[in-house]
Amino acid sequence: MRIGFKFLILVLIISTTVRDRMATADNAYTLDTVREALVRQEDTIVFALIERAKFPFNSQTYDQKYLEIPGFCGSLIEFVVKDTEIVQAKAGRYENPEENAFFPENLLSSLVPSYPFTKILHPGAASININKSIWKIYFQDLLPLFVSSGDDGNYAQTAASDLSLLQAISKRVHYGKFVAEVKFRESPQDYEPLIHAKDKEGLMKLLTFKSVEEMVKKRVEKKATLFGQEISLNSSDDNNGKQKFDPSVASKLYEKWVIPLTKEVQVEYLLQRLD
Repeated sequence: MRIGFKFLILVLIISTTVRDRMATADNAYTLDTVREALVRQEDTIVFALIERAKFPFNSQTYDQKYLEIPGFCGSLIEFVVKDTEIVQAKAGRYENPEENAFFPENLLSSLVPSYPFTKILHPGAASININKSIWKIYFQDLLPLFVSSGDDGNYAQTAASDLSLLQAISKRVHYGKFVAEVKFRESPQDYEPLIHAKDKEGLMKLLTFKSVEEMVKKRVEKKATLFGQEISLNSSDDNNGKQKFDPSVASKLYEKWVIPLTKEVQVEYLLQRLD
């Protein structure tokens, strides 16, 4: 009897612990917490834009012929990104499902104790990585929009600021996986028929809220205007009202790339959700 009673108590303790962990996991990602995370990520992106705008284009950073490093073929930006990702992977960065590497094929296993990150995503989520598209858009389309032409020799610093902005944009775009999961849990009856039918267009329409997108674009531009001001204590100073970069770039970034790519990630995630 005593053994049976002790066993019953143990089962109750275990089941309570599991239930509490599940509740914690569910509460970690709700529509409200996801929205808060997206708003905070706007701050990171805007500050990263400001940091990159400090430097001119510095074309040598992206010149494939600039580096002469034995055993390495590529530009300085590729060298910095690849080596930084390797170090960060060893430190456990990519154990977090919110992080996605630009060169995942180069990563090594984490060397630090693992952290029990909340697991709410479908197991196939890890395969969704559109950083190649982000990389191409960043250098071909985004940079020319807001950095000045010229060369100041700060190539390593330029590459470091590029990396910070790339990672911020990547995290925001791939956060679409969590957005999709939370939305699916809120209204599975709306999504399941479209997923079964592999209806990408229908899913995209279901995920699109133009009024929300307009609000986001206005908010990031306002943040860029506020955060990017040249501050002066002298009201008559010529710098008063000047901007570190054009605030409309932040809005264009979201309109043309961040929002569409995030929805692309959401659709790809939902198509796997019922597998």
